[in-house]
Amino acid sequence: MQTPDEALAIAAAGGDRDAFAALLDRHYDRIFGLCFRLTGTRAEAEDLTQDICCALPAKLGSFRQQARFTTWLYRVTVNAAHDRRRRVATHRRAADGWGDWEANRRAGIAEEAEAQDWLATTMARLTRELRDTVALTLGEDLSQKEAAEVLGVSEGTVAWRMSEVKKRLREMARAEGML
Repeated sequence: MQTPDEALAIAAAGGDRDAFAALLDRHYDRIFGLCFRLTGTRAEAEDLTQDICCALPAKLGSFRQQARFTTWLYRVTVNAAHDRRRRVATHRRAADGWGDWEANRRAGIAEEAEAQDWLATTMARLTRELRDTVALTLGEDLSQKEAAEVLGVSEGTVAWRMSEVKKRLREMARAEGML
């Protein structure tokens, strides 16, 4: 029988390297998958996943077993993605107009965005709240109740967000002549 995640988290928080390794082994793919859905690119998802894994030993001290470990881990991942978005936006604002390297960076970003499929590109146009909700409910297959717990909102808010996502996706598809 497998040791429960919650017991491994407590042991890992106390310095048990084997427990930490077991947690990473179980949940690395889950963290990466959510990061990919939140960022939209493999490179950013890989960087974000590594950042989370590096910070996880220190963060485990805040795990209080008030929720399932996976719910707590999703919250850590979503928060890390939000922090990364804020840092990137700050760097972009600071770099505006700073020479050819900035133009080249932006051109690379544009090429990468064109390479993404329609859904990924369209999802990137949604608000952060809607993207996070879709990533958890559809990408991670959480129930609306579980997603609400991770996001710190009501279950009704998650239901409304999913309805809004469907509406916006239909509008975008119509605008692009896909419907």
